[in-house]
Amino acid sequence: MEPSKHHNNTKNANCFLPLILLSTFLLILSLLASSTSSSQRRHHRVQVTPEKPHLVESKLRVSPTSTSAVPRIAYLISGSAGDGESLKRTLKALYHPWNHYAVHLDLEASARERLELANFVTNEPLFVKFGNVRTVVKANLVTYRGPTMVANTLHAAAVLLNQARDWDWFINLSASDYPLVTQDDLLHTLSSIPRHLNFIEHTSDIGWKEYHRAKPVILDPGLYSLQKSDVFWASEKRNVPTAYKLFTGSAWMMLSRPFTEYCIWGWDNLPRIVLMYYANFLSSPEGYFHTVICNAEEFRNTTVNHDLHFISWDNPPKQHPHFLTDNDYQRMVDSNAPFARKFGRNEPVLDKIDKELLGRNADGYVPGKWFTQTNSSTIDQYSGIVNITELRPGPGAERLGRLISGLLSAENFQANQCS
Repeated sequence: MEPSKHHNNTKNANCFLPLILLSTFLLILSLLASSTSSSQRRHHRVQVTPEKPHLVESKLRVSPTSTSAVPRIAYLISGSAGDGESLKRTLKALYHPWNHYAVHLDLEASARERLELANFVTNEPLFVKFGNVRTVVKANLVTYRGPTMVANTLHAAAVLLNQARDWDWFINLSASDYPLVTQDDLLHTLSSIPRHLNFIEHTSDIGWKEYHRAKPVILDPGLYSLQKSDVFWASEKRNVPTAYKLFTGSAWMMLSRPFTEYCIWGWDNLPRIVLMYYANFLSSPEGYFHTVICNAEEFRNTTVNHDLHFISWDNPPKQHPHFLTDNDYQRMVDSNAPFARKFGRNEPVLDKIDKELLGRNADGYVPGKWFTQTNSSTIDQYSGIVNITELRPGPGAERLGRLISGLLSAENFQANQCS
C-alpha cells in the first residue's frame, strides 16, 4: 500500500507545482508593479486622495412616484390546477392597455394547462399589440398557507419591476377574484389620491394567532419538493419576536411602487429578516407584508387599512371565505369595493357582474374610453385604439370614490395606521 500512496502523493504534487509557480510569478509581478508605482508617486510628489467606498446601500433608493396624470397598475393574477380558464376570464375582465399584468399557474397545474395559458398570452392580438401581459415562465410550487405564496408574490413583483418599470401600484389577485368596477373607473379614482399610499388591511392585535400561528414552527414542502402537499408542524415552539412587532391581516392588497421596491431590494435588511421568520409561519401571506410595512419607519404612515375586497367570512372567520353567489350580489355592490372573492369556476353571478357592472360581453373585454363593443366585430377591431390614457368613468367610479374618500377622510385614519 505504501508505494501506491507515495506515487499518488507525488502525482498530486506534480499537479499543484505549475499552479504554485504561476501564483508565485503573479505575486512577484504585483509586488514589482506596486514598487514601481510607489517610486513614481514619491518622485513626482503626487497626492492621492482615497476614494470613498461604493456601498450597495447608498445606491438603493425607492423610485419617485410618477407624475403622469393617469396612474398605472401592475397586476399579478395567479392560479393552480384547473384554474386556467378562470384566470383567462379574470384577466380579460381586468384588462386595460395602460396597465401591466403577470399571470402565473403554479406547478400543480399540468404542463399542458400552463402551455395553453402561455399560448393564449402570446397569441391574443390585443396583448401582442400592447405587450403588457407576461407569463411567469418559471412556475413556482405554491402551498396554500405556506411561505411559497409570499415567495411567488415577490417573484412576480420582481418580474414586473424588471420588465415594466413605469407603474404606480401592485395588486395581487387570484383566479377566483373578479372586478366589480371597470379599469376606467379604477384608474380615474386612483388618479386623485397620493401614489405612495398602500391599501393593506392590518392589525397588531394578533389574538389567537399568537398561539396557533406565531409560536408553532411549520415547514412548507413547496420549498424543497416538486410534489404539492400541505404544510407540517415541528414539535418545538418558539417565542414571539422582540426585534419587531407582528401584524396580521388580509392576504390581498394594493401596494405602492416604492414599498414594493423596498420589499424586493430590502436595503436595510428588514424585509429579508422578516421573510426568514415567516418562512416557518402558518398563513404567512396574512402577515409578511403587514409586518414589514408597519416596522419600516419610511412606510408605516402610508397605510390605508382596507384590502379593497368584498369577502364573505364566517363570524369568527374560518380558514376559507364563503363562495359568492347571486345571494351576495347586492352586498357586493353596496360594499363599494373594486374587487370581490371567492368565486367558483363558471359561477353564474359572474355573468351578472359582467352584464350589470362591467358591460362586458361573453369572452370579451370590458369597454372603456379606449375600447367600445361597437367595433368588436370589425376585422381589425383594435386598430383604432390610440390614446389609451383617456378614461370614461361610470357608476363604478362613484362607488369606489365613496369608499376611498371615506377611508382617507375618516377621523381615525391615522390612528388606524399600523395600530
